[in-house]
Amino acid sequence: VKMDSLIKCICYLAILGIAAFLLGRILPQKWFHYDRFPWRMWKLEREGTIYRKIRIHNWKESFPDMSRIFPEIMPSKKLPRKFDPAQIEEMIVETCIAECVHGFLCLAGLGCLFFWKGPGGICAAVLYALGNIPYCLIQRYNRPKLVKILESLSKKNRNKKREESDEESTYLKLQYRTGT
Repeated sequence: VKMDSLIKCICYLAILGIAAFLLGRILPQKWFHYDRFPWRMWKLEREGTIYRKIRIHNWKESFPDMSRIFPEIMPSKKLPRKFDPAQIEEMIVETCIAECVHGFLCLAGLGCLFFWKGPGGICAAVLYALGNIPYCLIQRYNRPKLVKILESLSKKNRNKKREESDEESTYLKLQYRTGT
């Protein structure tokens, strides 16, 4: 009976993982705003101290990444050589989606309790949640850095447009003056 419960639990978690992956691909990106709850940065995240304490920068790369497993379906997590604000914004939204999916998996793992009554089901649900929590943390660690890059690019683009506008204005003024 316990082996049967274990197999049901494993099948449930496998189907759950596949369904959550597909759900993450079809969720509308417009639902995810990095500057709104629950995705916005918390005060303690802005400095990154909490993540440095758990040394996330040392171990985050050792976790499997779906963008490496399914590169044609998932956008790359690697920063491009030349930053484009639209690409960075897409990466930020992807961190929100990934956090949402892994958070959902943490909670949905409690379904093991229905397939495997008692300590075995509790253990499976807890281990499944513990396996997904690091991915939520990785997204929360990466997002502020990407937001900082996006803000920097946006500021550069605004300054560049202002300079171009000033140049155009000067050119028009010179052109107008020479015609009189």
